[in-house]
Amino acid sequence: MARYAFKVVSGGQTGVDRGALDAAMESGLSTGGWCPLGRLAEDGLIPDRYAVSEFDSERYEDRTEKNVIDSAATLVLSRQRLSGGTKYTCEMAERHDRPCLVIDPSAPDSIAETRDWLNHTRPVTLNVAGPRESKDPGIQEVARTWLTRLFSEKT
Repeated sequence: MARYAFKVVSGGQTGVDRGALDAAMESGLSTGGWCPLGRLAEDGLIPDRYAVSEFDSERYEDRTEKNVIDSAATLVLSRQRLSGGTKYTCEMAERHDRPCLVIDPSAPDSIAETRDWLNHTRPVTLNVAGPRESKDPGIQEVARTWLTRLFSEKT
């Protein structure tokens, strides 16, 4: 059973996006979000098991901004310096006055720090973002495992 009742959204890209959706589904949380027109991702089409809706643009930046706008808060998981779309996500959160936490999932107190932040912000919808798999190989599974722990009632 999940510790939280919020909806988890992402853009459906490989890496953190899909790790977040997988963890949410495994934890019984609702999922969604916006993806580019055509369900585009770096590995081809986003699989149908991910309940993301097509935005009316093929540009990743457009769906990123829409996911930020439609969410109460954004959680960014990254083991490296922010760049590209991950950095853009944080910029959009700031532009649209949405709380944004950037956390390294390998940091020792990252779960506790994130739970404190979630308890403070109490989002109804949580946008989860971070690097794609090609930018940080292995991050999809790291994100899935870490977020499953975060969402779990037990830990």
